[in-house]
Amino acid sequence: MGRPAAEGTAEILFVGNATLLISYGESTLLTDPNFLHRGQLAHLGYGLVSRRRTEPALDELDLPERDLDAVVLSHLHGDHFDREARRRLDRGLPFLTTPHASRVLRGLFGFRRATGLRTWQSHTLLHGDTSVRVTSLPGRHAPGPARALLPPVMGSLLEFGDRSGEVRLVVYVTGDTLVYDGLREITRRFPDIHLAVVHLGGTTLPGGLVVTMDGEQGADLLDMIRPRRALPVHYDDYPVFRSPLSAFLAEAERRGHGTRLLRCGRGERVTVGPDPAG
Repeated sequence: MGRPAAEGTAEILFVGNATLLISYGESTLLTDPNFLHRGQLAHLGYGLVSRRRTEPALDELDLPERDLDAVVLSHLHGDHFDREARRRLDRGLPFLTTPHASRVLRGLFGFRRATGLRTWQSHTLLHGDTSVRVTSLPGRHAPGPARALLPPVMGSLLEFGDRSGEVRLVVYVTGDTLVYDGLREITRRFPDIHLAVVHLGGTTLPGGLVVTMDGEQGADLLDMIRPRRALPVHYDDYPVFRSPLSAFLAEAERRGHGTRLLRCGRGERVTVGPDPAG
């Protein structure tokens, strides 16, 4: 990471797809590690594959593993946890993920510190004087009966603060969810979200099944959650993404969310704090 972020703020490095390196105080989190290179295939289950179009901005060998507090993994799909991450990440590294993914990580891949969180369940990480509480939030990766074909997914609420329990920064990582009524409970429980990291792309499977938010649904989420700021990710790395980032930006702007939007390209860093100007 770059220079230490100011107190109460986090520095986010956008590695690509849904992979972020988030540094706050003494803590560092990695989300949805996808380190496949351009041209390599991501396995999406049931024989479905998608060839990566882009290079990740960070190689898994360059990760500051000694400083990583945990991996926050939304679900087990090949564009969120791939064979490169599986081979290279330390088996003792904590993972916070769905119960389904934790069983696979421990049983098949040997990540012995994988913890499964049920919806609304929390786990607190401490590093020096820094505290991060990770709470599993609702997510729905597909509509109706098609949900049974995809792995369970969770959103994540990251509450950063110190050992006193004071929360200074609240970040919502949506995970690969569609917008549905169950997400409204997030706003009732957590009415002041400083940053929403929005997984987009309008991922479309054979037969036309859309399983992640497109531009319109991404704007729907902003209407519903109303975070102070929003960072779009997960929109152009694979051919199954059919809704371009521009569709989300245009629709969000049309609905009056333009001042909420943060732009951060692959390999770039952004600093976020509770103040919208931060």
